[in-house]
Amino acid sequence: LLERIRWWEDYVRRNRGDMDNNPSPGNKAGGLTTILEKSLGAFSKGGTTNLVEVYKYAEPVSTKGLVFMDTPGYDPASVTGMVAGGANMIAFTTGRGSAFGCKPVPVLKLATNSRVYAAMQEDMDIDCGTVLEGLESIRDVGRRIFLEILDVASGKKSKSELLGYGDLEFVPWRMGAMM
Repeated sequence: LLERIRWWEDYVRRNRGDMDNNPSPGNKAGGLTTILEKSLGAFSKGGTTNLVEVYKYAEPVSTKGLVFMDTPGYDPASVTGMVAGGANMIAFTTGRGSAFGCKPVPVLKLATNSRVYAAMQEDMDIDCGTVLEGLESIRDVGRRIFLEILDVASGKKSKSELLGYGDLEFVPWRMGAMM
């Protein structure tokens, strides 16, 4: 992981860029003020298990366990890399109600707060905000997510599939010069 971070630091330095040009306007509107805050949120979603392997963008994943793939923060390009690497289902967390799908694979949308879930029930698969409200434990919601993953893997359609989302969201990450 540190090797990938160093690669990006060098890449940004060579191209006279700035690594602190994120979070996005939507992230900022949602309360994030720095890239560090955004990174801490992403890190916390990994749980407490050990990181097993680090992969470059779209590199085929051949290891079991928690892995990290170097993808951009832009959801369509990020998920496209994961799918190219072998993901056959995406568990997609959203706190602002991203209407996202990725036609090659089912996308389960996990609303991180009940307000978004209530406003977008037709598009959100699971309300995870019940943890913040003290109505369920993380373990209980994790079990609901796991069971929903099994159901969708067994043929049940995710909400994004039912709505037909995903035709325009398979977006490979373009790096380097464009001609």
